[in-house]
Amino acid sequence: MKKHRDEYDSPLDALITLAKRLSLNENRYHMSSEDFFDRYSKGQLEDSIDFIEWSNDYQHYLTVKFDIERHLQNVA
Repeated sequence: MKKHRDEYDSPLDALITLAKRLSLNENRYHMSSEDFFDRYSKGQLEDSIDFIEWSNDYQHYLTVKFDIERHLQNVA
């Protein structure tokens, strides 16, 4: 499997891109990313490539979102 590395111009660009990818998976599998991740983390879903990537995207999304929120709190 070939690794793909995305690069973003800003944290906001990363957040938007990740949100779009999460939305595609949510529509495809008819569940929210939060519900998916909860079930996936509990071993209730298979370890398909789609689910591994979705899990990685969701964790990355949460990290970027947290970092943006933290920076915004420091500015205010």
